Amino acid sequence: MGKGEYGTDWGGMLKVVSPAYIKKGYRYLKRHGMKQFVIRLLERFQDSDIDYETWYGLNCAKEEELERQRGVVFETSRKISVVVPLYKTPEKFLREMIESLQAQTYADWELCLADASPVFVQGDFSGGKQQKNQISDELPNHKKATSLTAIVEEYQQKDERIRYQILTQNGSISENSNEALAMAKGEFVGLLDHDDLLEPDTLFEIRKKLDEDEQIDAVYTDEDKINRKGTKHLTPNMKPDFNLDLLRSNNYICHFFVVRRSIAVRLGGFRTEFDGAQDYDFILRCTEEARKTAHVPKVLYHWRTHEGSTSDNPESKIYAFHAGKRAVEAHLQRCGVEAEVEETADLGYYRIRYRLSGTPMVSILIPNKDEKATLQKCIESVRAKTEYENYEILVLENNSTSEEIFEYYKEIDGKDHVRVLRWEKAFNYSAINNFGAREAKGEYLVLLNNDTEIITEGWLKELLSNCARKEVGMVGAKLYFPDNTVQSAGTIIGMGGLADHAFVNMPRRNSGYMHRASIQMNMSGVTAACAMVRRDVFEQVGGMEEELTVAFNDVDLGLKIVTCGYLIVFDPYVEVYHYESKSRGADDEKKERHAREVAYAQKKWADFLEAGDPCYSPNLTLRKHNMSLKI
Repeated sequence: MGKGEYGTDWGGMLKVVSPAYIKKGYRYLKRHGMKQFVIRLLERFQDSDIDYETWYGLNCAKEEELERQRGVVFETSRKISVVVPLYKTPEKFLREMIESLQAQTYADWELCLADASPVFVQGDFSGGKQQKNQISDELPNHKKATSLTAIVEEYQQKDERIRYQILTQNGSISENSNEALAMAKGEFVGLLDHDDLLEPDTLFEIRKKLDEDEQIDAVYTDEDKINRKGTKHLTPNMKPDFNLDLLRSNNYICHFFVVRRSIAVRLGGFRTEFDGAQDYDFILRCTEEARKTAHVPKVLYHWRTHEGSTSDNPESKIYAFHAGKRAVEAHLQRCGVEAEVEETADLGYYRIRYRLSGTPMVSILIPNKDEKATLQKCIESVRAKTEYENYEILVLENNSTSEEIFEYYKEIDGKDHVRVLRWEKAFNYSAINNFGAREAKGEYLVLLNNDTEIITEGWLKELLSNCARKEVGMVGAKLYFPDNTVQSAGTIIGMGGLADHAFVNMPRRNSGYMHRASIQMNMSGVTAACAMVRRDVFEQVGGMEEELTVAFNDVDLGLKIVTCGYLIVFDPYVEVYHYESKSRGADDEKKERHAREVAYAQKKWADFLEAGDPCYSPNLTLRKHNMSLKI
């Protein structure tokens, strides 16, 4: 077929597209139209350094490592109960699921199967074949056990860790799951769907993580999807460490989730009013209760895709996404947070609109040198797009020389929220903003470059509604170059050796890997070209580092904030054009200073850099901005 107008090798793409993806693509085309279909197709196939099947083969545990794990002896016993509700499970899927448990290198587990398939026999057949036969022989022929029971019985004969109960009736998915949960005896319980698979090192890695800290009450892993036959791995979900705002936006934790059984029991297990999103509701409640929620950044769970599954056909269970919205609403209510939850165009993804209490003063700090037209565009966009009334704009004048800028200052100073202040020392972005913060009247500070243009109506209130949350210290916007490509969708620590922006040069219309350019989530930094900081937090961390005169001062500020225990929120619902340093020139023109500031920040944050950005997956590249796989 050759290459299309985007330079894409369509023929090569079709060679690697499975029938499942063709069906999924057709459904997406019908729902969203050709334009969005092409966008999503390009997102999926462009900018990938390595195909996932190859990556998976390189990164899954090899037999030598699995054998080593089998020889590890842990000091204490910690049983993990894997709970699985069964319902008309195809024999192939059932066998593969059970055998994925039997292949585990960590042996202290039990598999709790609650079978709601249409049968007439009830009981806990953990005693094995003899007990089952006694019960079956006492029944008329038409009440004999199902073939599903016979399959499980076959495995029970050789493995006493497999427990099985036939339910008298098929309840809801939550009721059936609770029956499986009630069978569990382990210290921890893990949730597994009846047609999915675990990697052989899954429980070993979970157990190893639990031993790192006694306060860990919940653990989750990365995951991918497999085709119906289980022969191809697809769509890896490489997750960050626990990320509150991302979890409120989407059930990114999903599989494989393990929680302390005492918590699951205390919470009452699964709730029928959230059927379809019962796992989302359960995870939200468990993580609220957990002292610590840990993450194993390895693909250890395989979610099987087939026509009836939500993973392959989201529209097959639209009710599940409505239930997910209700689950987030209930979570926010339990947390005492007043907010509205909206479903987005991407199924299973939600937008949270936090309710703002009061009208605190906001001070917008804009450093400036000359560039009258640039500053004027910035200020006019602020005025045009700001509905919130209680704000001030502080123009921080630094060594301008043009007559027109001083004429402009006379026009705006003291009018329509604007004050012009003078910083007469040498240019130092950090020192100028620290000066502005001292002079500001607001409880909240907005750091805003003079070469920006606000796009979003109501932007200030949107930033403020997030920043006013007690756990949040800083909120950043989504910035675009003038050609409508992304300039910044949050900051990734470690990229390029220190830090860089996510999704640089990606078209504005694209949502990015796992939609992470288009949903609220926590990040370890955001660009100070447009960011709001709580004034008390800004002062607590000592403001901006004046050793960093131009570069990476916002990175340093963000790291000081997160290491003090506050969250930073990337809010893509505030959009801004950034005309990229018109007044000062690019950093690469001053290489010596740039190198010095990089070295300073790398030394200061060496431990953080070594540990890795908790808001970013170690399985994703630090060489490119697109969150492609790390080679």
